[in-house]
Amino acid sequence: MTKKILLLGSGELGKEFVIALKRLGQYVIAVDSYNNAPAQQVSDEREVIDMLDASSLDRIVAKHKPDIIVPEIEAIRTERFYAYEKQGIQVIPSARAANFTMNRKAIRDLASKELGLRTAKYEYAKAEDEFNAAIKKIGIPCVVKPLMSSSGKGQSTVRSESDIAKAWEYGTTKGRGDLIEVIVEEFIPFELEITLLTVTQKNGKTLFCPPIGHRQERGDYMESWQPALISESQLRDAQDMAEKVTKALTGFGIWGVEFFLAKDGVYFSELSPRPHDTGMVTLALTQNLSEFELHARAVLGLPIPEITLEHAGASAVILAPDESPNAPNYEGIAEAMATPKIDIRIFGKPTTRKYRRMAVALAYDTVGTSTDIIRKRAKEAAEKIRVVVS
Repeated sequence: MTKKILLLGSGELGKEFVIALKRLGQYVIAVDSYNNAPAQQVSDEREVIDMLDASSLDRIVAKHKPDIIVPEIEAIRTERFYAYEKQGIQVIPSARAANFTMNRKAIRDLASKELGLRTAKYEYAKAEDEFNAAIKKIGIPCVVKPLMSSSGKGQSTVRSESDIAKAWEYGTTKGRGDLIEVIVEEFIPFELEITLLTVTQKNGKTLFCPPIGHRQERGDYMESWQPALISESQLRDAQDMAEKVTKALTGFGIWGVEFFLAKDGVYFSELSPRPHDTGMVTLALTQNLSEFELHARAVLGLPIPEITLEHAGASAVILAPDESPNAPNYEGIAEAMATPKIDIRIFGKPTTRKYRRMAVALAYDTVGTSTDIIRKRAKEAAEKIRVVVS
């Protein structure tokens, strides 16, 4: 039963995933580009490499001979995954899924052109003249994103012509990896943005978690809540699209599938083949199994009979105020946790930068309690905690 698992990317999501794996008796090697990343603090072994370097990836795969490789970030030389699968190593969810979803062009074209899912109109640009032409075609306002990024890095909204040059510079310098290309998307005036955590199983049907609402700033999630109140028809449309795209990508594990809910219907937005940052709300006892426990079970081929809503909950992030090479201190934890049904997760990141996500406050209550009330409690708890840098 014990598997050797190579985790590529060791942030806060990876940390909770490793904890879930260790509870099931697994052996984990956590890899990142810097030492003492959150997941490395709870793993059996660690490696520090540039995961965009194919030879470095090959070296640690040959060294550790893992049974399973689990990517947690985008900045990986994912094309090597096909070779690892041929060696008999299981890649999560699959080499195909990892390669498609690490690049916005591949996943958007699959969703829109091959599967016919409803998406915002979009164009790609590799050069500034192509970028200007794309904006003219899509129109203002529009959203600009690097083809490879996470947590909103490099993403901006063009609201006037004065934003165009800044959006190009930001999109081509702040993405992850070595790919210089952006996607220009139609701005959808959505009423709500949701994540539908979708679980594909090796020996079982596809399951869906209750929908999660979330709010972003600077392209990064600031708070999330579960369940999001959406109509039955919206939920059916989202589940249908999520099942189609995960089936086309193949493999098993948890997927964070994002949608815009607009007046004229549901739009597919993005997809991550791993636990999703907005899904940290599931740590607030909202489900019978958190997204990390679900991912661990799916990765190991263990049965997941059902996913049930146990509480209503909310999460609110805690950000670093400034940049520092030193590990921060945290004040106000006891004050925040003095309120009933509040919990805190400190990620353990060894350095800070402005707006870096360092911790999260969690709040929960009985099913049926207004999520607005629970969101307010989570935000109040987060505001009591201060990240002190030196």
